[in-house]
Amino acid sequence: MSVAAHTLRPPSRTLMFLEGRALHELGAFVGALPLLSLAPRGDGHPVLVLPGLVASDVSTRPLRAFLRTRGYAVKGWGQGRNLGLRPGVQQAMVDLVQEMSDTHGRKISLVGWSLGGLYARQLAKMMPERVRGVITLGSPFAAGPKSTNAWRVYEFASGRRAEEEDARFGGSLAGCPPVPTTAIFSRTDGICAWQGCVEKTSATSESIEVESSHCGMGHHPAAVYAVAERLAQPEGAWKPFDRSGWRSVIFPDPNR
Repeated sequence: MSVAAHTLRPPSRTLMFLEGRALHELGAFVGALPLLSLAPRGDGHPVLVLPGLVASDVSTRPLRAFLRTRGYAVKGWGQGRNLGLRPGVQQAMVDLVQEMSDTHGRKISLVGWSLGGLYARQLAKMMPERVRGVITLGSPFAAGPKSTNAWRVYEFASGRRAEEEDARFGGSLAGCPPVPTTAIFSRTDGICAWQGCVEKTSATSESIEVESSHCGMGHHPAAVYAVAERLAQPEGAWKPFDRSGWRSVIFPDPNR
């Protein structure tokens, strides 16, 4: 991890205050459902959705419900609140990936919100033969934990130091998984410095910008559409997200 990543400052108090708009974004999601129904349908492959810090499957219910309407076999992580890598959490996720892959006889997609996105990336590094692709939502994999306003909460909830990395859980957080990877981020994220949530562009990795809060990103209409559109790509035929046409109005240029 670079020195610049370690010295990134967390979002301002103003942006933290603006996280309250997450409730309005949930309302916008409900109102946008008729338009979101125009998102492409998938091929029915399994999708595992992982929640953020101190959140549970309740937080990802709107996203999971929508993805089911697009034809996917969707599951939540089933471990209650995400309180960090407490004993047994990592193995339970590994077992769930194996179970979903074996049950459906195919690779699964991993979608992770915030801390859940860090888990998704590491699981893909450990089991690339079982993972079709990774999508993260506001996940600070490219910066130190103190570039977020949540590191103290993590330490309190998990009982671990925020800087602690487990080499047995996929190695370095910043390393890109060896599968198609999309990082969704927002410059108005009030919890994580947005620069730490951006993936390096490569033949199989990209970043998509949305104008969202951190706490509402998992149900923000633009983010939900992007997740559905990315999941709908045929396996083995991944292409970067196309911002042309009407999408350029909804999705800012991440390279601006």
